[in-house]
Amino acid sequence: MIAFSNCKINLGLHIINKREDGFHNLETVFYPIPLADSLELIKNDSNLFNSVSFKSFGLSIDGSLENNLIIKAYRLLANDFKLKAVDFYLLKNIPMGAGLGGGSSNAALALKLLNSCLKLNLSNNQLENYAAILGSDCAFFIENKPSYATGRGEVLEPINIDLNGYFFVLVKPNIHVSTAEAFANVYKRGEGSISLKELIKNPIEKWNGLIENDFEKSVFKHHPSISLIKEKLYESGAIYASMSGSGASVFGLFKNEIDLKGQFENDFYFSCRL
Repeated sequence: MIAFSNCKINLGLHIINKREDGFHNLETVFYPIPLADSLELIKNDSNLFNSVSFKSFGLSIDGSLENNLIIKAYRLLANDFKLKAVDFYLLKNIPMGAGLGGGSSNAALALKLLNSCLKLNLSNNQLENYAAILGSDCAFFIENKPSYATGRGEVLEPINIDLNGYFFVLVKPNIHVSTAEAFANVYKRGEGSISLKELIKNPIEKWNGLIENDFEKSVFKHHPSISLIKEKLYESGAIYASMSGSGASVFGLFKNEIDLKGQFENDFYFSCRL
């Protein structure tokens, strides 16, 4: 079985405070974007159980095999189920270290494929609980619909936002921003600030200066070239532009189709009509 795991962008991201468990409370709006990897699951012909293999193609994937979230998704379910041996094949199109949740999306799709192919009969709520163990934004990709997220990003509720018709441009420079680096000097706004859930109800034309990603200040300070991408998008006519997640990708929303690839020849570039 082959399926596609798309990525997401963050429409605003507020860091509220640091928790006792070391994580941060935040609020953000996840929005699915059609840039996608393809993932194939094949049942292994052997009589083995709780055994998994993985091969990837396309963009390179950092880290060891055992730390790959697809493998971790299989191992997580294998703790509770006797799983038939399977082989995973991934065609990687979503860049890593981009703030797009590509690895989390792969893991969520792996859970859904295993549930379907191996007839585990897990509900979406159960799949979300497993996904939340794998990563803070992983649960979002189970339903894969625009969502207002709180907690670490795993507490989700549907939100009525529709970007259909807007032209979308994504630029990811050849820069890696680690999550630890992004959190190290991030501004924490604390309790009592106006909720992103309310701010995002404003027309998109008013989002500039109103809908913020709190990671931008600290990330832009250490990586000014990322800030320049955002400036270029606005100079080119974007009605809203922002860094996604903790970076390093930046996206812009436009009313009309535009080709900016020539301005970002050395960067990963993706565009589409949403």
